[in-house]
Amino acid sequence: MFKLLISMPPQIALAIAIIFEVIATSFIPKAEQFTKLVPSTVVIVGYAVAFFLLSITVKTMPVGIVYAIWSGAGIVLVATISYFAYGQRLDLPAIIGIGLIISGVLVVNLLSNTVSH
Repeated sequence: MFKLLISMPPQIALAIAIIFEVIATSFIPKAEQFTKLVPSTVVIVGYAVAFFLLSITVKTMPVGIVYAIWSGAGIVLVATISYFAYGQRLDLPAIIGIGLIISGVLVVNLLSNTVSH
């Protein structure tokens, strides 16, 4: 299993890292300052897996680009999940900002020669 993980394409590792980071971040409120065992475990394991997968990704992709994609996608996804799961509303400036983040991630992925495709 470990060998399979370290040999996966970096884009797949990054996508899975984003999913685990979003899950972990979304469980932080449920962990209640790490006083609830199951949500706290989800947070810790989620971040551990995410960072492990990021370490695979940065072997072949620039760390600055990887981090920009990882954090940008994470911000958008966590804000979306927070809207539905926690009822956290976004005002117009927040929505515009999230739109700009999405645009930035798309520009980096689709137009930049820095990202290995």
